[in-house]
Amino acid sequence: MIHCRPIRLGEPQQALLVTELHNDRLLRALRREPVDRTPVWIMRQAGRYLPEYRRVRAQAGSFMALCRNPELACQVTLQPLERYPLDAAILFSDILTVPDAMGLGLYFAEGEGPRFERPVRSTREIANLAQPDIASELRYVTDAIALIRRELSGRVPLIGFSGSPWTLATYMVEGGSSREFRRIKTLLYDHPRALHQLLDRVVQAVTDYLNAQIEAGAQALMIFDTWGGTLAHEAYLEFSLDPARRIIEALRRDTPDGRVPVILFTKGGGLWLDALAEVGADAIGLDWSVDIARARQRIGARAALQGNLDPCVLYGAPEVIRREVRRVLEAYGPHPGHVFNLGHGIHPEVDPERVSVMVEAVRELSAHIHDS
Repeated sequence: MIHCRPIRLGEPQQALLVTELHNDRLLRALRREPVDRTPVWIMRQAGRYLPEYRRVRAQAGSFMALCRNPELACQVTLQPLERYPLDAAILFSDILTVPDAMGLGLYFAEGEGPRFERPVRSTREIANLAQPDIASELRYVTDAIALIRRELSGRVPLIGFSGSPWTLATYMVEGGSSREFRRIKTLLYDHPRALHQLLDRVVQAVTDYLNAQIEAGAQALMIFDTWGGTLAHEAYLEFSLDPARRIIEALRRDTPDGRVPVILFTKGGGLWLDALAEVGADAIGLDWSVDIARARQRIGARAALQGNLDPCVLYGAPEVIRREVRRVLEAYGPHPGHVFNLGHGIHPEVDPERVSVMVEAVRELSAHIHDS
């Protein structure tokens, strides 16, 4: 059983940090430096597929209660590392904590996913949108980061994250998940100035949030652009990629432990590889629809690549999983700059033993590739 001792009242977050890192494969790969084997972690690696996570989630009472409890968030962040020899931990939280802190009232409806009590749907509501005080309203996130860094004791690096401005704006305007994105795209085409005003506010909030994560101890960052791939070409460049670029440029990434790398992931972003490589991110996340060999050839030395196994491969037999892991590793080859991951988050129904097969296959097979 994992226990994370809470921060004492008045105890500074920075005082909890351990600077020596015993496994820095992830950071070296993100810097495109040589590694002895390809580092591996899993998007949504702390989640419902793990029975130990489900027990803590039940203990917390609700998903958001779990997110808002730094000790429990620390506990579930560390759970996958107790099962698997992963090369990174990723903060357990949710991308919608930022719009929640902006006053929209996040809740989770059974069978419907995240919803907002007060979605933003008019120019007046956008103009009146509150700018969150990260230090107070999202302190539970930065406290969790500090706790996780202390409990990791330099075992592996810790990844912090946020949703992209476009992805957060879609939830804020739609009021929750959507298939057609009718409201946000109506705003985009009929009132682009209002959408830019909304995105400007979200850019500032996400920038402040990620800078606070760095200050609390995050050693790498990931920006999840879940819905960027729903946009037309020019709209993606203007309303999704450019706001992400502005955040990356504004991050205070130089720390006593080195420069904090940023991974930018657009689901469905394979059409914009060249543009993605120019925004200043250290690595580009790829979904499973992209040929990683061609992506490496196109991007070259401009950025590392992360990905990109189809999450549904983990429903397959062990020999199938090993075959598909080998295919991704051999497609990328022995070149520097690859972080193995799924092409999107792991599905809740996946058997944890199949994840073990994948992780061990990456470790074994990539060691041979890098030794060749």
